[in-house]
Amino acid sequence: MGILNATPDSFYDGGMFDSEKKILLHVEKMIIDGASIIDIGAVSTRPGAIGISEERELERLLEIQNLIIHHFPDIILSVDTYRSQIAKTVLENGAHIINDISGGIFDKKMFEVIAKYQVPYILVHIQGTPKNMQQNPQYENIVDEINLFFQQQIAKLNQLGITNNIILDPGFGFGKTLEHNYKLLHHLNSFKELGHPILAGVSRKSMINKILNTKPQDALNGTTIINTIALLNGANILRVHDVKEAVEAIQLVEFHNHTNHK
Repeated sequence: MGILNATPDSFYDGGMFDSEKKILLHVEKMIIDGASIIDIGAVSTRPGAIGISEERELERLLEIQNLIIHHFPDIILSVDTYRSQIAKTVLENGAHIINDISGGIFDKKMFEVIAKYQVPYILVHIQGTPKNMQQNPQYENIVDEINLFFQQQIAKLNQLGITNNIILDPGFGFGKTLEHNYKLLHHLNSFKELGHPILAGVSRKSMINKILNTKPQDALNGTTIINTIALLNGANILRVHDVKEAVEAIQLVEFHNHTNHK
């Protein structure tokens, strides 16, 4: 899953894709490099981020979504939003997947929209909101607590008739300390028992930069290493800024797994 942020303030690529030409070139490059899904977002969810109005978010999303669908009609399009009304509108206009950083917590009507349109839903765990999530996050046992959260939200989705097409994302960096993130990475496989694919989104995040003393711009090598660990620990989808390197990690891990299962 390749990331396209249409925000001026994202932690890594904020403001990089501010024209139609830049957007199309970037999407084309991600597709050529092997992206199966393009994930577009119009609200920054970096730590400390301030939200934007629903109207502005929708305006940005539809503009980019229509542009991509027109030029790349075959690509699977995921939209990163936690607002049910926006999810409804983008789905009516051709989006395929909803990626909700709040896992249905910020907008209680989100699950109804997913049930109505019967689309894949990325259920992300967050503690707090983007504005305050990194202010001293606390857990008794992070793996158990996220497991319980997933079970509760999956049960709600099941009640609405959504049994398949749920993708679980433990939300690296969304209300987690450095130690929390690495504990989750180590125990990623434990979420497999819930019977749904797992998405890992670690690309260029502070869990890499804090250890290597890098900035997001210099964190590609660190990202590839953490992506590889995530794959070895059961991740099915990687959400990344750098598609080519992620696809190479997937190819090598798949070959490694295939060889050792013979």
